[in-house]
Amino acid sequence: MKQSNSAHDRPSLLKLVNAPAYSHWKLLLFWPVFGILFALAERGGLPVTYHPVYVPLDDRIPFCEYFLFAYLFWFVFLIGMLAYTIFFDPPAFRNMMWFIILTYAVTMAVYFLYPTCQELRPVEFPRDNALTRFIRWYYVFDTNTNVCPSIHVIGSVAVVVGAWYSRRFSTPGWKAAFSLMAALISASTVFLKQHSILDVMAAVPVCAVVWWLVHRIDFSKKFQKTR
Repeated sequence: MKQSNSAHDRPSLLKLVNAPAYSHWKLLLFWPVFGILFALAERGGLPVTYHPVYVPLDDRIPFCEYFLFAYLFWFVFLIGMLAYTIFFDPPAFRNMMWFIILTYAVTMAVYFLYPTCQELRPVEFPRDNALTRFIRWYYVFDTNTNVCPSIHVIGSVAVVVGAWYSRRFSTPGWKAAFSLMAALISASTVFLKQHSILDVMAAVPVCAVVWWLVHRIDFSKKFQKTR
């Protein structure tokens, strides 16, 4: 039988994404929307009154540049779990992405309605080494505004959510490992003076409520019904 190579025989990208097996890819559209909103909140050019976030406990937490490794690992932690689940565990990806969408939406609303900043960064570092020099550059790149609740903390918990619902990482050992990594990343935000401890504490109820909601709805079931 003669095979046709016409364009009509090839599935369009739209049809492919709408297919049940790939429909979860549409959730990635959230990221450019979030990027635009975050850029507006950070560098929108509008006059903003920032409210400093501070508790006395912040002064008792020493600066420690070695937490930079955990802080930067957040990017691998989050992107890595998104990449794994989108290809190999779509139900877990759905739950993880809906957790991110809901928590980040709440966070962005807070950033616009109650802009915050922190004034904890050291004027002079206690040590001069490659790590502190990198952090000095990173301080310039990353502003000290829109800090409460901490997106770094919320994103870390999102990875734990992905592990919780993943077929591969849902064992007690993997859950403990992911939870420990999320805790280290969260701690790194205060030891690097990127956040007040209050920013971390504010992220906890947001994550708890949305995790309960995601667990109650279980967005992965929608994927399973369309298979």
